[in-house]
Amino acid sequence: MAALRRLITGNPKHSSLIPPTLLIFRRGIASKLFVGGLSFYTTEKGLLDAFSQYGQVMEAKIVTDRVSGKSKGFGFVTYACEDEAEKAITQMDGRALNGRVIFVDYAKPTSNLGGSPIARGPPDPITKN
Repeated sequence: MAALRRLITGNPKHSSLIPPTLLIFRRGIASKLFVGGLSFYTTEKGLLDAFSQYGQVMEAKIVTDRVSGKSKGFGFVTYACEDEAEKAITQMDGRALNGRVIFVDYAKPTSNLGGSPIARGPPDPITKN
């Protein structure tokens, strides 16, 4: 973590190694919100319209299934500043949107560990007493 902190704050020649989204969050320029419990009929435009009344929305994205293209029932909204995002959380969390109660909170950063899960081997043999 300390090495990452040094990369972000210290050495400008290594700044190209850091994803731009991490820099945006580090500087506090943008705040990404997780929106869960969305109706399957909610569109990205509908999500944008609902959240734009609380500030400048940079992006509204609904996560869809790769195969069917249908909504998975959650999405993300990115605001230009943290104050606007905080206001949207307090106003929209627990409210109805397209007939469903939605849940809004700050998005958690993803970890790109990739690969398959670690194999644990066969179970321990059962011993009888």
